[in-house]
Order: sequence, then structure tokens, then C-alpha cells
Amino acid sequence: MKTFIKYLITLVIIAILAGVFYKKVYIPKSTFTTIKPAVGELHVSIRGIGNVSALNIYAITAQTGGKILNILTDEGMWVKKGDLLVIMDGVDLPEQLEVAKASLLKAQYEVKALQSALKNQKVQKELLAVTYKRYKRLKEQKFAAQAEYDKAKADLQGIDATITATASQIDSAKASVVIASKNIDVIQAKIDRLKVYAPVDGYVTAKEAEVTQNVLPSTPILKIVDPKTLWVETKVDERISSQIKPMQKATIILRSQPNTKYEGIVKRVAAMSDAVTLEREIDVAFETIPKPFYINEQAEIQIDVKTYSDVLKIPLNVIVQKKGKLGIWIAKDKHAHYLNIEKIAQNDSEIAIANIDKNTQIIVPDSHKKPLSDGMKIH
Repeated sequence: MKTFIKYLITLVIIAILAGVFYKKVYIPKSTFTTIKPAVGELHVSIRGIGNVSALNIYAITAQTGGKILNILTDEGMWVKKGDLLVIMDGVDLPEQLEVAKASLLKAQYEVKALQSALKNQKVQKELLAVTYKRYKRLKEQKFAAQAEYDKAKADLQGIDATITATASQIDSAKASVVIASKNIDVIQAKIDRLKVYAPVDGYVTAKEAEVTQNVLPSTPILKIVDPKTLWVETKVDERISSQIKPMQKATIILRSQPNTKYEGIVKRVAAMSDAVTLEREIDVAFETIPKPFYINEQAEIQIDVKTYSDVLKIPLNVIVQKKGKLGIWIAKDKHAHYLNIEKIAQNDSEIAIANIDKNTQIIVPDSHKKPLSDGMKIH
């Protein structure tokens, strides 16, 4: 009797354990979540990592070499077109300009003095011409001596020579005026080149020289970026670069502002690929300029290359791969069945497929549950 009771108790315990295992282990391990495809738009995009740059970055140099007297801006400052940026040391150019102005004034005075003298000489010539005509008439009438006639004639010829000489002196003095004026222009142009102005409205990204430093005309002093040409340079694999076209919309996320999305637009697709990396450069411009911005800062871009309308789409986490092909597990009559899919397109989170309908029950695979197999019963 006691042995029978022991067997009975053992059987009850086994039954209880079997029931617990069935309900707590087998059933949960065989119970899968299912979803149905969603109908809507699928936005396909391409991602890339690049660096902030610009089409127009101006290296500001002095037009003449020498020592820097003053730099009127600094890194991180905005400047307007025409703003004075740098002043160079002109050494003795201001003194040379004053000497040239004095030479011009002297030449102008000489012209005025000679013109006045010429005017007096012409008046004197008129009087001598009258005297000459009178002596000529008197000589013809035998009332004047030959010597008096000759003197009147010589005086008239002499004043003509003096007038000619004075006119030549005036021309020479006028040439001196022109030379002095040109010399002033040359010195003034040199002085003007001592001042460097902003070529555009822009943002100073670098200061590469200091006050009192001696620089050559080719030495960069500042770098200014035209913010209207700011963009992100990124590299995209050749295999997908053909999907990218100018004017496509994009999103830009700067590394220094990970929670801010800037709207962008594809500005340029490089015509040449990198022969080593097999990538093509894509330039994505900002539609709203970040302030401040930093050249060479890392940025992430997402380019919207195409939108598919009214497609059946499912999340990527339900996709499985068998024998190199993509597929899904579907639930039918409480059994799992594997189905190869016909992909239309996909993005980072969803995929559009063609060979299912909107009522298809798709099993969400779960690595913590029993592995799915074709024909397997599921709950």
C-alpha cells in the first residue's frame, strides 16, 4: 500500500512539472509576435560622413611685403565686404608722397609764371612790330637810317625767339606737372596697397600671422569663408553614388550639435572618383547657415534619393536570410512558413516588398525563443 502511494505521488509530481514546463516554458518559447505590413510611403536615403568646408575660402594676403602694423579682426568674427582688415607698414612712403606733392606744386607755379611771362612777351612783340613797321616805312622814304631799321628788325626777331623759348619752357613745365602727378599716383597706389580689405561678407576662420611680423605678398594673414558657399564634403561608394543628383534634399548633423538637424541640398556631385577608395565626392550645402560654424568639423549627412508611394512595407527586424536570399517567416494556420521576398527598396529601418498582401501575418523572430523551422507549430 505504501509503495502504491509513493508511485502515485511521483506521478502527480511529474504531471505537475510537465504542466508547468508546457505552460511556462514550451508555450512561451513557441509564442511569437506577429505584425501586418503597413501601406504608405518609403523614403530611401543614403548616409555619409564628411567634413564642413566651403566652395569659396579666401586666403587674405598683403599686396606688398613688409611688416604688419595692425590686424583689425580675429578668428570667429564676421566681416562685411570692404571692411579694413590689415594695415601694413609703409616705411617712408608718406614722406615720399609729401615730396611728390611739393614737386607738383612747384611745377604748377612754374607753368603759371612762364604763362604770365609769355603774355607780357606777346604784348611787347606787338609794340616792337609797330616800331618795326614805322622804321621800315621811314627807311623807304629815306627819313630813317639803316641802323635804326636794322635795330627795330632785330628787336622784333629777338622777341619772337624769346616767345618760342618761353613756349618750350611752358611745355617742359607742363611735362613736369604730369610727371609729378603720376609720381603722386604711384606712391598713393603703394600706400593704398598697404591696406587690405574684405573681398566678401564672410566669417574669419583662421588668423595665420601676427602684428609686427614681416610677411611676403604671398603669405596668408587671414582666411575668410563665404558662408553662402558653406557645405559638407563627403564620400559615397561608387555603387550607390549614381542615385544621388544635384538639388536632392538632405539632412546635416554636426558633431558639435548632435541634437540639431540642419536642412541641406546636394550642390555638387564630383565628376571624378577616387581611384583608390572607389568613392565619389558629394557636396551638400546648408540651407540655413549654423552660427558659429567650424571648417573641417565632422558631420553626418542623410540624402533623400527617392520616395516610393503606396507600397507595402515592413520593419527590417523581421527580415531573415537563407542561402544568401532575403525572406520572412509568415504565420498560417498556426504554423510557421518561410517565404522569399521580392524587395522593391529599403531604407535604414524599413523595406518595401512586392509578393505579399496587407493581411499577411508576419512573424517577428526572437533569438530568446525556439528557433523557427518550416511547418513548425507556433502560438
